[in-house]
Amino acid sequence: MSAPGPWPSDHLPRPARVLDELATTHGPELRHRLTQLGRPTPSAATLVGFHLPLAAWLADQTVVATTPPVVGLSGPPGAGKTTLAAGLVELLALAFDLRLVTLSLDDLYLTRTERRHLARDRHPLWATRGVPGTHDLALGHAVLDDLLAAGPDTRTVLPVFDKGRDDRLPESKWPRFPGRPDLVLLEGWCLGAEPEPAELLSRPVNQLEREEDPDASWRRGVQAAVAGAHAELGARASPLVALLAPSFEQVVAWRLEQETALRRRTEAAPEAFDEAGVRRLLAGFERILRSLATTLPERADVVVTLGPRREIQGVALRG
Repeated sequence: MSAPGPWPSDHLPRPARVLDELATTHGPELRHRLTQLGRPTPSAATLVGFHLPLAAWLADQTVVATTPPVVGLSGPPGAGKTTLAAGLVELLALAFDLRLVTLSLDDLYLTRTERRHLARDRHPLWATRGVPGTHDLALGHAVLDDLLAAGPDTRTVLPVFDKGRDDRLPESKWPRFPGRPDLVLLEGWCLGAEPEPAELLSRPVNQLEREEDPDASWRRGVQAAVAGAHAELGARASPLVALLAPSFEQVVAWRLEQETALRRRTEAAPEAFDEAGVRRLLAGFERILRSLATTLPERADVVVTLGPRREIQGVALRG
Protein backbone atom coordinates (compact mmCIF):
# COMPACT_ATOMS: atom_id res chain seq x y z
CA MET A 1 0.00 0.00 0.00
CA SER A 2 1.25 3.47 -0.84
CA ALA A 3 2.64 5.81 1.80
CA PRO A 4 0.27 8.55 3.03
CA GLY A 5 -0.02 11.51 0.63
CA PRO A 6 -0.98 15.15 1.11
CA TRP A 7 -4.72 14.39 1.18
CA PRO A 8 -5.82 14.06 4.85
CA SER A 9 -5.77 10.35 5.66
CA ASP A 10 -8.80 10.67 7.95
CA HIS A 11 -10.90 12.18 5.14
CA LEU A 12 -10.13 9.88 2.23
CA PRO A 13 -13.19 9.58 -0.03
CA ARG A 14 -12.22 5.96 -0.76
CA PRO A 15 -10.21 3.43 1.27
CA ALA A 16 -6.47 3.62 0.64
CA ARG A 17 -6.41 0.13 -0.87
CA VAL A 18 -9.10 1.17 -3.39
CA LEU A 19 -7.07 4.22 -4.40
CA ASP A 20 -4.03 2.01 -4.85
CA GLU A 21 -6.03 -0.36 -7.05
CA LEU A 22 -7.36 2.52 -9.14
CA ALA A 23 -3.85 3.89 -9.60
CA THR A 24 -2.55 0.50 -10.72
CA THR A 25 -5.45 -0.04 -13.09
CA HIS A 26 -5.73 3.41 -14.65
CA GLY A 27 -2.40 5.14 -14.00
CA PRO A 28 -0.64 3.96 -17.20
CA GLU A 29 -3.53 5.02 -19.45
CA LEU A 30 -3.85 8.36 -17.65
CA ARG A 31 -0.17 9.12 -18.23
CA HIS A 32 -0.49 8.05 -21.87
CA ARG A 33 -3.44 10.38 -22.44
CA LEU A 34 -1.82 13.34 -20.70
CA THR A 35 1.38 12.84 -22.68
CA GLN A 36 -0.65 12.90 -25.90
CA LEU A 37 -2.22 16.17 -24.74
CA GLY A 38 1.21 17.64 -23.98
CA ARG A 39 0.45 17.85 -20.25
CA PRO A 40 2.74 16.91 -17.34
CA THR A 41 1.99 13.54 -15.79
CA PRO A 42 1.69 13.07 -12.01
CA SER A 43 4.09 10.83 -10.15
CA ALA A 44 2.73 7.59 -8.73
CA ALA A 45 2.78 9.08 -5.23
CA THR A 46 0.95 12.24 -6.29
CA LEU A 47 -1.60 10.24 -8.24
CA VAL A 48 -2.52 8.15 -5.19
CA GLY A 49 -2.00 10.88 -2.61
CA PHE A 50 -3.79 13.75 -4.33
CA HIS A 51 -5.27 13.34 -7.82
CA LEU A 52 -7.28 10.20 -7.12
CA PRO A 53 -8.67 11.42 -3.76
CA LEU A 54 -9.65 14.71 -5.39
CA ALA A 55 -11.25 12.91 -8.33
CA ALA A 56 -13.16 10.61 -5.96
CA TRP A 57 -14.24 13.61 -3.89
CA LEU A 58 -15.53 15.29 -7.07
CA ALA A 59 -17.31 12.08 -8.08
CA ASP A 60 -19.09 12.12 -4.74
CA GLN A 61 -20.49 15.57 -5.53
CA THR A 62 -22.62 14.02 -8.27
CA VAL A 63 -24.31 11.41 -6.05
CA VAL A 64 -27.13 13.57 -4.68
CA ALA A 65 -27.11 16.31 -7.34
CA THR A 66 -30.16 16.69 -9.57
CA THR A 67 -28.17 18.78 -12.07
CA PRO A 68 -24.46 18.59 -12.89
CA PRO A 69 -22.53 20.19 -10.00
CA VAL A 70 -20.49 23.28 -10.87
CA VAL A 71 -17.18 23.01 -9.01
CA GLY A 72 -14.96 26.06 -8.66
CA LEU A 73 -11.17 25.93 -9.05
CA SER A 74 -9.34 29.08 -7.95
CA GLY A 75 -5.61 29.66 -8.06
CA PRO A 76 -3.11 32.31 -9.11
CA PRO A 77 -1.71 32.52 -12.64
CA GLY A 78 0.78 29.76 -13.35
CA ALA A 79 -0.28 27.58 -10.41
CA GLY A 80 -1.31 24.70 -12.68
CA LYS A 81 -5.10 25.04 -12.83
CA THR A 82 -5.31 24.08 -16.50
CA THR A 83 -2.97 21.11 -16.01
CA LEU A 84 -4.94 19.91 -12.98
CA ALA A 85 -8.22 20.31 -14.87
CA ALA A 86 -6.93 18.28 -17.82
CA GLY A 87 -5.85 15.47 -15.50
CA LEU A 88 -9.21 15.46 -13.73
CA VAL A 89 -11.09 15.24 -17.04
CA GLU A 90 -9.15 12.10 -17.96
CA LEU A 91 -9.08 10.56 -14.48
CA LEU A 92 -12.81 10.98 -13.84
CA ALA A 93 -13.53 9.34 -17.18
CA LEU A 94 -11.14 6.44 -16.61
CA ALA A 95 -11.71 5.65 -12.95
CA PHE A 96 -15.28 6.82 -12.34
CA ASP A 97 -16.95 6.82 -15.76
CA LEU A 98 -17.86 10.51 -15.37
CA ARG A 99 -17.69 13.32 -17.91
CA LEU A 100 -16.16 16.57 -16.69
CA VAL A 101 -16.12 19.72 -18.82
CA THR A 102 -14.03 22.78 -17.97
CA LEU A 103 -15.00 26.42 -18.44
CA SER A 104 -12.16 28.85 -17.80
CA LEU A 105 -12.57 32.54 -16.99
CA ASP A 106 -9.55 33.05 -19.27
CA ASP A 107 -11.73 32.06 -22.23
CA LEU A 108 -14.34 34.67 -21.29
CA TYR A 109 -12.12 37.72 -21.76
CA LEU A 110 -13.64 40.59 -23.69
CA THR A 111 -12.31 40.93 -27.22
CA ARG A 112 -9.41 43.26 -27.88
CA THR A 113 -11.77 45.73 -29.55
CA GLU A 114 -14.14 45.71 -26.58
CA ARG A 115 -11.28 46.36 -24.17
CA ARG A 116 -9.97 49.18 -26.34
CA HIS A 117 -13.38 50.81 -26.12
CA LEU A 118 -13.30 50.47 -22.32
CA ALA A 119 -9.82 52.01 -22.26
CA ARG A 120 -10.99 54.93 -24.39
CA ASP A 121 -14.20 55.56 -22.47
CA ARG A 122 -13.25 54.73 -18.87
CA HIS A 123 -9.53 54.26 -18.11
CA PRO A 124 -6.44 53.22 -20.13
CA LEU A 125 -5.79 50.25 -17.82
CA TRP A 126 -8.96 48.52 -19.06
CA ALA A 127 -7.11 47.69 -22.29
CA THR A 128 -5.18 44.92 -20.48
CA ARG A 129 -7.03 41.64 -20.03
CA GLY A 130 -7.15 39.85 -16.71
CA VAL A 131 -8.83 41.76 -13.92
CA PRO A 132 -12.55 41.59 -13.10
CA GLY A 133 -14.30 43.89 -15.51
CA THR A 134 -12.45 42.52 -18.55
CA HIS A 135 -14.58 39.36 -18.84
CA ASP A 136 -17.82 38.69 -20.70
CA LEU A 137 -19.63 37.09 -17.77
CA ALA A 138 -22.98 37.07 -19.55
CA LEU A 139 -21.32 34.63 -21.95
CA GLY A 140 -20.14 32.58 -18.96
CA HIS A 141 -23.67 32.36 -17.56
CA ALA A 142 -25.02 31.38 -20.98
CA VAL A 143 -22.48 28.57 -21.41
CA LEU A 144 -23.18 27.24 -17.91
CA ASP A 145 -26.93 27.37 -18.56
CA ASP A 146 -26.49 25.46 -21.83
CA LEU A 147 -24.29 22.80 -20.22
CA LEU A 148 -26.62 22.24 -17.28
CA ALA A 149 -29.67 21.98 -19.55
CA ALA A 150 -28.00 19.88 -22.24
CA GLY A 151 -29.61 16.71 -23.54
CA PRO A 152 -28.00 13.61 -25.05
CA ASP A 153 -27.86 15.13 -28.53
CA THR A 154 -26.87 18.68 -27.52
CA ARG A 155 -23.54 20.12 -28.60
CA THR A 156 -22.61 23.07 -26.40
CA VAL A 157 -20.15 25.61 -27.79
CA LEU A 158 -17.22 26.45 -25.48
CA PRO A 159 -15.54 29.84 -26.01
CA VAL A 160 -11.80 30.05 -26.63
CA PHE A 161 -9.53 33.04 -26.04
CA ASP A 162 -6.18 33.02 -27.85
CA LYS A 163 -3.67 34.56 -25.43
CA GLY A 164 -0.97 34.56 -28.08
CA ARG A 165 -3.03 37.02 -30.13
CA ASP A 166 -4.79 38.62 -27.17
CA ASP A 167 -8.21 38.08 -28.69
CA ARG A 168 -11.13 35.69 -28.65
CA LEU A 169 -11.31 33.17 -31.47
CA PRO A 170 -14.33 33.41 -33.78
CA GLU A 171 -17.23 31.20 -32.72
CA SER A 172 -16.75 29.02 -35.78
CA LYS A 173 -13.52 27.77 -34.16
CA TRP A 174 -14.96 27.03 -30.71
CA PRO A 175 -15.12 23.36 -29.73
CA ARG A 176 -18.46 21.66 -29.07
CA PHE A 177 -19.08 19.55 -25.98
CA PRO A 178 -21.39 16.65 -26.83
CA GLY A 179 -24.27 15.75 -24.53
CA ARG A 180 -24.69 16.58 -20.87
CA PRO A 181 -21.66 16.59 -18.55
CA ASP A 182 -21.70 14.93 -15.15
CA LEU A 183 -19.72 17.83 -13.66
CA VAL A 184 -18.64 21.31 -14.72
CA LEU A 185 -15.33 22.79 -13.53
CA LEU A 186 -15.32 26.61 -13.51
CA GLU A 187 -11.76 27.81 -13.07
CA GLY A 188 -10.07 31.18 -12.86
CA TRP A 189 -7.41 33.12 -11.01
CA CYS A 190 -9.89 35.57 -9.44
CA LEU A 191 -12.67 33.09 -8.72
CA GLY A 192 -13.86 33.54 -5.15
CA ALA A 193 -12.51 37.08 -4.78
CA GLU A 194 -14.32 39.40 -2.39
CA PRO A 195 -14.42 43.21 -2.63
CA GLU A 196 -12.08 45.16 -0.40
CA PRO A 197 -13.31 47.85 1.98
CA ALA A 198 -13.54 51.22 0.22
CA GLU A 199 -11.04 52.84 2.60
CA LEU A 200 -8.30 50.43 1.46
CA LEU A 201 -8.66 51.33 -2.21
CA SER A 202 -7.16 54.78 -1.70
CA ARG A 203 -3.84 53.20 -0.70
CA PRO A 204 -1.83 52.01 -3.73
CA VAL A 205 -0.26 48.56 -3.37
CA ASN A 206 2.37 49.06 -6.08
CA GLN A 207 3.85 51.47 -8.61
CA LEU A 208 1.23 50.79 -11.27
CA GLU A 209 -1.63 51.83 -8.98
CA ARG A 210 0.30 54.80 -7.67
CA GLU A 211 1.37 56.21 -11.05
CA GLU A 212 -1.30 55.04 -13.51
CA ASP A 213 -4.37 55.08 -11.27
CA PRO A 214 -3.67 58.01 -8.94
CA ASP A 215 -7.36 58.76 -8.31
CA ALA A 216 -8.21 55.05 -7.75
CA SER A 217 -10.96 55.17 -10.40
CA TRP A 218 -9.73 52.03 -12.17
CA ARG A 219 -9.33 49.98 -9.00
CA ARG A 220 -12.78 51.09 -7.85
CA GLY A 221 -14.14 49.79 -11.16
CA VAL A 222 -12.34 46.48 -10.68
CA GLN A 223 -13.72 46.13 -7.17
CA ALA A 224 -17.23 46.96 -8.41
CA ALA A 225 -16.91 44.06 -10.87
CA VAL A 226 -15.68 41.80 -8.04
CA ALA A 227 -18.70 42.68 -5.93
CA GLY A 228 -21.18 42.46 -8.80
CA ALA A 229 -20.88 40.33 -11.91
CA HIS A 230 -17.99 38.18 -10.67
CA ALA A 231 -19.71 37.43 -7.38
CA GLU A 232 -22.84 36.37 -9.28
CA LEU A 233 -20.93 33.95 -11.51
CA GLY A 234 -18.76 32.70 -8.65
CA ALA A 235 -21.85 31.96 -6.57
CA ARG A 236 -22.75 29.28 -9.11
CA ALA A 237 -19.56 27.36 -8.28
CA SER A 238 -19.92 25.28 -5.14
CA PRO A 239 -17.92 23.51 -3.79
CA LEU A 240 -14.70 25.48 -4.27
CA VAL A 241 -11.14 24.13 -4.60
CA ALA A 242 -8.31 26.62 -4.03
CA LEU A 243 -4.63 26.41 -4.98
CA LEU A 244 -2.35 28.58 -2.82
CA ALA A 245 1.06 29.86 -3.96
CA PRO A 246 4.03 30.33 -1.61
CA SER A 247 4.23 34.07 -2.37
CA PHE A 248 3.32 36.76 -4.85
CA GLU A 249 6.87 36.75 -6.26
CA GLN A 250 6.53 33.02 -6.93
CA VAL A 251 3.39 33.77 -8.95
CA VAL A 252 5.44 36.21 -11.04
CA ALA A 253 8.07 33.52 -11.65
CA TRP A 254 5.41 30.98 -12.64
CA ARG A 255 3.79 33.39 -15.07
CA LEU A 256 7.17 34.15 -16.65
CA GLU A 257 7.56 30.42 -17.28
CA GLN A 258 4.14 30.36 -18.97
CA GLU A 259 4.90 33.27 -21.27
CA THR A 260 8.24 31.75 -22.26
CA ALA A 261 6.47 28.50 -23.15
CA LEU A 262 3.82 30.42 -25.09
CA ARG A 263 6.46 32.12 -27.23
CA ARG A 264 8.10 28.77 -27.98
CA ARG A 265 4.79 27.04 -28.74
CA THR A 266 3.11 29.71 -30.84
CA GLU A 267 4.68 30.73 -34.13
CA ALA A 268 2.97 34.11 -34.11
CA ALA A 269 2.58 35.30 -30.55
CA PRO A 270 2.93 39.08 -30.70
CA GLU A 271 1.08 39.55 -27.42
CA ALA A 272 3.11 37.11 -25.33
CA PHE A 273 4.57 39.11 -22.46
CA ASP A 274 8.27 39.64 -21.78
CA GLU A 275 9.42 39.98 -18.16
CA ALA A 276 8.50 43.65 -17.95
CA GLY A 277 5.11 42.87 -19.44
CA VAL A 278 4.50 40.03 -16.96
CA ARG A 279 5.39 42.24 -14.02
CA ARG A 280 3.13 44.99 -15.29
CA LEU A 281 0.27 42.54 -15.90
CA LEU A 282 0.53 41.01 -12.43
CA ALA A 283 0.81 44.44 -10.81
CA GLY A 284 -2.79 44.85 -11.90
CA PHE A 285 -3.64 41.50 -10.27
CA GLU A 286 -1.60 42.03 -7.10
CA ARG A 287 -4.29 43.58 -4.90
CA ILE A 288 -6.76 40.75 -5.57
CA LEU A 289 -4.13 38.01 -5.40
CA ARG A 290 -2.94 39.15 -1.98
CA SER A 291 -6.52 39.33 -0.76
CA LEU A 292 -7.30 35.83 -2.06
CA ALA A 293 -4.23 34.40 -0.33
CA THR A 294 -5.66 35.44 3.03
CA THR A 295 -9.39 34.86 2.47
CA LEU A 296 -9.61 31.64 0.44
CA PRO A 297 -8.16 29.35 3.13
CA GLU A 298 -11.15 30.22 5.33
CA ARG A 299 -13.77 29.83 2.60
CA ALA A 300 -12.69 27.14 0.15
CA ASP A 301 -13.87 23.56 0.64
CA VAL A 302 -10.51 22.09 -0.42
CA VAL A 303 -7.31 24.12 0.08
CA VAL A 304 -4.17 22.91 -1.71
CA THR A 305 -0.90 24.46 -0.57
CA LEU A 306 1.78 24.50 -3.28
CA GLY A 307 5.55 24.71 -3.06
CA PRO A 308 7.82 26.71 -5.39
CA ARG A 309 7.89 23.91 -8.00
CA ARG A 310 4.10 23.54 -7.76
CA GLU A 311 4.61 20.45 -5.59
CA ILE A 312 1.67 19.75 -3.30
CA GLN A 313 2.77 20.38 0.25
CA GLY A 314 -0.58 19.95 1.95
CA VAL A 315 -4.33 19.60 1.52
CA ALA A 316 -6.93 20.85 3.98
CA LEU A 317 -10.67 20.17 3.87
CA ARG A 318 -13.17 22.55 5.40
CA GLY A 319 -16.07 21.12 7.34
